[in-house]
Order: sequence, then C-alpha cells, then structure tokens
Amino acid sequence: MALNRDIENWNPEDTEFWESQGKRIAYRNLWISIPNLLMGFAVWLMWGMITVQMMNLGFGFTELQMFTVTAIAGFTGATLRIPASFFIRIAGGRNTIFFSTALLMIPAFGAYFALQNPDTPLWVFQLLAFLSGIGGGNFACSMSNISTFFPKHQQGLALGLNAGLGNFGVTTMQIVIPLVMTAAVFGALSGNPLPLESSSGTILGRIEAGTDTWIQNAGLVWGLVLIPLVIAAWFGMNNLRTVTPNPGHPLAAFGKIGGLYLAALLTSGIGLWLFLPQPVGLDLLNVWVALVLVIIATLMIMRVMPAGIGAGMATQFAIFKDKHTWSMTWLYIVTFGSFIGFSAALPLSIEVIFGNMWVPTDDGGVERVSNPDGPSALTYAWIGPFVGALIRPLGGWVSDKVGGALVTQVISAVMVVASVAVGYVMSLAYGTEAPHEYFWIFLVLFIVIFAASGIGNGSTFRTIGVLFNQQQKGPVLGWTSAVAAYGAFVAPRVMGEQIQAGTPELAMYGFAAFYAVGLIINHWFYLRRNAYAKNP
Repeated sequence: MALNRDIENWNPEDTEFWESQGKRIAYRNLWISIPNLLMGFAVWLMWGMITVQMMNLGFGFTELQMFTVTAIAGFTGATLRIPASFFIRIAGGRNTIFFSTALLMIPAFGAYFALQNPDTPLWVFQLLAFLSGIGGGNFACSMSNISTFFPKHQQGLALGLNAGLGNFGVTTMQIVIPLVMTAAVFGALSGNPLPLESSSGTILGRIEAGTDTWIQNAGLVWGLVLIPLVIAAWFGMNNLRTVTPNPGHPLAAFGKIGGLYLAALLTSGIGLWLFLPQPVGLDLLNVWVALVLVIIATLMIMRVMPAGIGAGMATQFAIFKDKHTWSMTWLYIVTFGSFIGFSAALPLSIEVIFGNMWVPTDDGGVERVSNPDGPSALTYAWIGPFVGALIRPLGGWVSDKVGGALVTQVISAVMVVASVAVGYVMSLAYGTEAPHEYFWIFLVLFIVIFAASGIGNGSTFRTIGVLFNQQQKGPVLGWTSAVAAYGAFVAPRVMGEQIQAGTPELAMYGFAAFYAVGLIINHWFYLRRNAYAKNP
C-alpha cells in the first residue's frame, strides 16, 4: 500500500461527494481513530487502578502519595491537550494519530518494568504518570481530526462515537488491569509475582490476601496492544490537505508534534515542581495559582514557536476572542471534566473510604483500620465510567434532535442534586464503624453522575459543532477538552485532600456548586428568551 495517504480535496457538505466517496473514507478513519483513542484513555488513567493494587501489595506509599501519582497523570494529560488541539492543523491527522499513539509505549512499558520491584522509588512512578499524560493529550487531536471528516448534520453522532467509544478506554482499563494481574497471562514476559498483603478483586469477585499478583502486567498489556494499532493508523488513516495544506514530510510533522509536546511537558513539569510537596517539589505556590500559570505559559510558548509551528497556529488563537469559547469551556468542564475526574479518583476513593473503618481504642480514642467487609475498588470502579461512555453517543443523538443546550441544562441539574447526595452519603460512611453499609447507595448515585456527564459530553460537543465554523470548531473542541481534562487532576487532588482532612463530603459539595454555576451560564447563553444562540 502506498504511504502517501494525503487527500487533496475534501468537502463533506457536498452530498454527492459524501455519498460517492467521502462517507467510506470518513468512517474508515473513525473506526481506526476509536481504538487508538481508547488506548490513550487506558494508558492515561491506568494509575487510578494501579495505585489501588500498589497499596494492596504494600508498596509503602501513603494514601495521599497515591492520589498524587494519579493526579500528576491528570495534570500533564490536560496540559498536553492544549497544544494537541492544534496538531491536526499543522501536522495532519494521519501523522498525528500515528505518532501520538506510538509515544504511549514509553509509559506503558516503563510501568511494566517499574512495577516488578516494590522498592522502586516514588519518583519513578511519578515520572511515569507524568508521561502517561500523553494519552490524555491524544483526545484533543483525535476529536479535532474526526470533526473535519464529517458534515455538520452528523457531527453529534460522529464525535459521540469517537469520544464515547474512545472513553471506553477507561472502562476497558478498569476491567482488564485487575484481570491480567491475576495470572502470568503473558508467559515468561509476565515476570515474577508478588503476594497480596490486603484483599483485592476483579469483576469476577474477591481475591484474598496472600494470592500471587502480577501487577506489572498492568503496563505490559497496553504496550503489546499498541503495536498493531499504530500500524493501522499509519496505513489506514489520511491527512486532509483542505485542513492541513502543508503537513510536510512525516518526520517533519513528528518534529512539530514533539516540539509542542516537549514545550507543554516543560511547563507541566515546572508547575508540578512549584506546588508539589517536598522532596519532589518546592511547595512554593498554591496549586490553583500554579495551574493557571501553566495554562498561560503553555499558550505563550505555543504562540512564539518558530515558523511552521507558531505561524500555523496564529490564526487559530482567534477562538479566544469569542465569548462562546469560554461559555462552552465551563460547560465542558461540568460534563467531561466530571467524567474523567471521577474516573481517576473513584477507585482510590472507594478503597480509602469503604476499605477502612473507625474503631474505638482502649484509651477511649478511635483509629482507622482495614475493613474486612469493605468492597474491592477493582471490582466495582469500572461500572460508572462504563455507563458514562456507553450513553455518550445517545447524548449526541438526542441533542441533534432537540438541541444541545436543553440537554445540557437537564443533566446539569441532575448532577447538582446527585453530587450533594453523594457528599452526604460519604460523610455518613466515613464516620462509621461499618462504612460498607453505605456503599451501594454511594455507587448508585455515582452511576447517576457518570450517566449525566456522559450525556452532557455528547450535548456540549454537538453545541460546539453548531456554534463554530469548520476552521474554528476543531481548535475549540480541542481547547475545551484540554481545560476540562484538568478534572483528572482536580478530582483526585481535591478528594484526596478532603479525605485526609476527614471531610470527603466537602469535595462533592464544591463540585455541586460548580455545576450550579454551569446551569446559570447555559441558560444565559443558550436558553433564555434573548439568548446569544438559542438552544443550538
């Protein structure tokens, strides 16, 4: 097969062109894009599950340190989405998906080697989590790419399929990782097992302490699957010259992508260094100040990049002058930010809140000990993300029929109520000797939040597809998803801090307040009588 996969002319709005050849090409790119995006999510968020098993195996790190490892992956993944929003415009879709997916092999195989030794220092896992953020960045370029292939009237469905099925990387990871750790499924490559110090589980049930576990398979499985996927991307996807007039030689395109990713990794690394506690960081800045500074620094570096990179993006910065860019950013944080944030934070939250309990001591005080009746996070954490990803295409389809803003308004109201209810249940569970008695209501309420966020993911992307033109919507989709992806950092960070403080409910009450503001913004911009763009 010829390696030149560039398409010179592309007009999906032309019905004759679309039916004769456009549809076939667009769907081929979509079906290859989906599993590559799925792997991005799996590698990005795998630390949420791996850290749970590290605690079960006695790796010797604290609960907050494990939440921090998960949060680091979320932080870099979100930051990398900022430049990834522009990759398609400067490097081409085929070049971008191939190279960005191939980079995932670094953290995947790195985790495979590091997890074989329980004495591996914390900074190694923090570095690997840092590099796993590449998988988070891939979402922005993937969505930007697919948005250019389909006509406007199919934007909701196409983006919903790509994002929704791609989001199954979270569920796939949460199901596969516990299963592959139970045996030497890769033969000699699996290495030597470690015995569980605390009970664990899979979707098949509980696994008792003392059982041999191959935790390193949690990294190896993704490294092996990535190999055929990058081959499929190279030989089956296309660059659209109408979108990327001059992608250049593939090596030049890889250089542009690598340069932008290195810039974002630099700003992410400096930001983490400034706010993480010692000895890893300096603990100099408030985390929220550092986050804002990292976003601004990343944008500034991108803006002054050399010709061929910065010049290729200059016109795209016009999106920041449009008020709808900022309103849709807030709304996408409500939806996708919640989905990805809770996907990252939920496993450890279950393990810490329900896997431990308060018991009285002889001196009249209380202490937290392991709960023998506690549910395994590895058994149940996958259910919420599964529902959220499964229902996302429905959100896009319904929004195509009734309007994205109306759907967003309904699900935002649901999320406000459900978040307050979850917070109350968490406060009851954390202060009792039998927290497992509250687990099922906790899980059901979180499933409601995931379902609402999944539908909202589709509705907000549909709204963006209608509000912005062909040249703007790709960067807007990428930008909003980049900022929303900080949910994968915020949720583990906030929930970890509040759990450590003994007030986990405050995290959920704070999220509910954020959703309530989203209700007001959505109504003002898109639903009121004289709205700027009535129910797009």
